[in-house]
Amino acid sequence: MSEAKILVIEDDADINEVACTRLTRAGYDCTAAYSGSEARLLLDRSENAGAYDCIITDLMLPGISGEQLISELRERGAGIPIIVISARDTITDRVTVLKLGADDYLVKPFDLDELVVRVAAQLRGRRFAHANITPARADTATVSSTSAIPAHETDDSTLRAARWTLNQAARTFMIDQQPVTLTNTEFNIIELLMSHPNTVFTKQQVYELCWGEPYAVDDNTVTAHMSKIRAKLKPSGTESYITTVWGLGFKLNV
Repeated sequence: MSEAKILVIEDDADINEVACTRLTRAGYDCTAAYSGSEARLLLDRSENAGAYDCIITDLMLPGISGEQLISELRERGAGIPIIVISARDTITDRVTVLKLGADDYLVKPFDLDELVVRVAAQLRGRRFAHANITPARADTATVSSTSAIPAHETDDSTLRAARWTLNQAARTFMIDQQPVTLTNTEFNIIELLMSHPNTVFTKQQVYELCWGEPYAVDDNTVTAHMSKIRAKLKPSGTESYITTVWGLGFKLNV
């Protein structure tokens, strides 16, 4: 597998250099940007951030702020993981930025090893598409042999199911060619289900594949995220594509 590409957006040259150096040593391919304007240019050239696997950005940047960049990316439907590094350390600051669509937040000064670990955690969910997955048993589930939804289609980086289109390289998800803004984890969940249509995944499988962490017994996190995803799908009338198989888990009903 090729090394992941990281865009580091930080106007402090020293911080940018040490972050890129440490990430490069960890095996990542880093591109440095020193202003929001430069970052936007790089992202525009890469067709909706498709050339990058993760973005690390400061908030107070020359030209265009980090908040504006995050908003623009999410409005375009880009699901690329975004980690914010900022000297702003209040709860209000963190909550505001996470609501804009950032996936993680590190307060300056931060430990470089922690930055590497957090990047790895954000990227981990992107590795499951070709994983060797054992489906949950559906002995007690009634599964229809036919469906009104057309069969799942795929090419090198695009997954399609009826009105859904998911681009794995650009990390975008669209319904009827209209972008739907998802968090990184929500994108991972939909990508997992679309990669293996009609396969039932237990909550434990979803959690461990999409979060990359051991599953906690009776954890309600997966159910809560499924509810949020269905709420985003409801305006299009496609929330029924994700089916709950009672007592087992979830599947994409195609």
